[in-house]
Amino acid sequence: MAEPVEITVYSRENCHLCGVALQRIETVSEETDVPVDVTEIEIDDDPELETDYGERVPVVLIEGEEAFTYTVDTEELAARLKTAG
Repeated sequence: MAEPVEITVYSRENCHLCGVALQRIETVSEETDVPVDVTEIEIDDDPELETDYGERVPVVLIEGEEAFTYTVDTEELAARLKTAG
C-alpha cells in the first residue's frame, strides 16, 4: 500500500465549511483509493495562527503546500491525491 498523503486542515470551532472539507477529503480518498493522513488544527486558541488565517478557514494543505481555502474542489483534490500518492 502507498504511503498516505499528508493533509493538514486549519479550522475553527463550529465551522460548517471545515466539516464539509474534512468529509470531502475522506470521500475522495476512498473513491481514489489513495490513503491520507489528515491532521486538523483548530486555530482558535493560537494567536499566531488566528492572525495568519483569521476567518479564512478551512485552509487545506497537501504535503505542506496550500491547496484549498474555504472549499475543497473534489475533482481537483482527486487529481492532486493521485499525483501525490
